[in-house]
Amino acid sequence: MNDIITAIGFCNRTGKGDLSVLDASLREIADTGADACEIGIYGEEIISGGRIIEDRTQRVAEIVRQYDFRKLSLHGQIVSNFMDREHLHLQKKVVRAMLELCNRLGAGILVHHSGAAQVADGENGADLDHMEREALAEMAEVARGYGVRIALENIFTTESGQYRQTPSQVAATVRAIGSDNIVALIDFSHAYIESTFRNLDFREQLRNMAPVTGHLHVHDSFGLPCSMKRFYHPAEASALGIGDLHLPIGWGDIPWEDIFSELTFLPDTTLIMEIGAERFADQQPACVETARHLAALLTRQKAA
Repeated sequence: MNDIITAIGFCNRTGKGDLSVLDASLREIADTGADACEIGIYGEEIISGGRIIEDRTQRVAEIVRQYDFRKLSLHGQIVSNFMDREHLHLQKKVVRAMLELCNRLGAGILVHHSGAAQVADGENGADLDHMEREALAEMAEVARGYGVRIALENIFTTESGQYRQTPSQVAATVRAIGSDNIVALIDFSHAYIESTFRNLDFREQLRNMAPVTGHLHVHDSFGLPCSMKRFYHPAEASALGIGDLHLPIGWGDIPWEDIFSELTFLPDTTLIMEIGAERFADQQPACVETARHLAALLTRQKAA
């Protein structure tokens, strides 16, 4: 590894809330040879009304302690949204609890989705940006107390009339906050899809994010927004190449070698592949090797 990409791994299979899947899913990741793991903690029913449930948390800690991953991260709620004016106080309570969980489980990163909203009368995108930045700055202080970084992930537009930041705007939010405890998270497929949707230069969007990026989500796609609403099986979307597919590296058309030969990221960045074992267990070991190769391209670039 190198001082830019310091660990490579996968997200785990998220359970149904009874912790029955957690141990097996961490074992699957460890068995690939990965040295990082991102736990979808939002699915494990250990926060209730913003409060941590102690007995569940102790059980999670006991499971996690069995594994010696070099880097552990937690994925916050999929619905986390600091542009959610109605529920903002609840959103912040949950993020505070998630940051405490990071501290208790030894996770150095909390993944947090960038916000989205329908713009209300008399409101504009700058108002929503301001609301999100204020909340993130507040949470950055909480994160600093725990020695945790919040990784702000770029998402893509999901409904008509939605205000959603571009990858470049997500980077601008991180820069505006100016805290060592807030970094950007590049999700390459999300950036590709949003760039296609908005007719943006995908590679330029990545260039704008990279200097403030401290966490990566790697999975492949064809950058096509989800223009079909119904599939009978996820494999049908893969066959058509439509949507946020979470494919193994090389199954889509993202130019990974070109990207990693050009960009660099913050020191101590973790590369997480969101390529789930429920679909692609047979592909995961090869993806680890490919990810190591991509990380090595960063090393060569830095040495050049």
